[in-house]
Amino acid sequence: MEEKRLAQQMKFITEADRMKSVYRRTLLTDRSRRETDAEHSWHFALMAMLLAEYAEPGVDVSRVIRMALVHDLVEIYAGDTFAYDGEGKKTQRAREERAADKLFALLPPDQGQELRALWEEFDARETPDARFAAAVDRIQPFLNNCLTEGHTWKEGDVTSDQVRERLEVTKEAAPALWPLVDSLIRESVEKGYLKR
Repeated sequence: MEEKRLAQQMKFITEADRMKSVYRRTLLTDRSRRETDAEHSWHFALMAMLLAEYAEPGVDVSRVIRMALVHDLVEIYAGDTFAYDGEGKKTQRAREERAADKLFALLPPDQGQELRALWEEFDARETPDARFAAAVDRIQPFLNNCLTEGHTWKEGDVTSDQVRERLEVTKEAAPALWPLVDSLIRESVEKGYLKR
């Protein structure tokens, strides 16, 4: 065992624990508090595993689960940017790039490059794996909003058109899930959880 390599891995593992303290805007379904990035990533990974049968043929779900586990790690330094925050989105990419430079450099180079590549692939959404990952990543808080009477949507003054646009990737990456998503959007509007 190489001492330097293990020390780097342990440093990264310790730093990754900070994800448990990065709070998102989304409420837990029991409405007791906001969820953390770590909870979101775990739930996203679990959903990817369970919903794998709805992915387009050829999607490697084990890679999608790995993307789920790393996709928000940069928020340890960059913070969470609310999906519908126009101002925050303007600086999000730059903040996250700086965070990725700092965070993935903690690992041994081979592992740092591997995790950075997964993060970049997820962000670019150019591969079938990344598109399915993006669909599931967006469905997770969407479901939480449906189950909390649109709590976060109401806080952010979010419209049904914005939600449809954000979930558009589902049509391509997991078309079998789109009827459910579409139905839940319409139901949320009818119940007053989401603005028309």
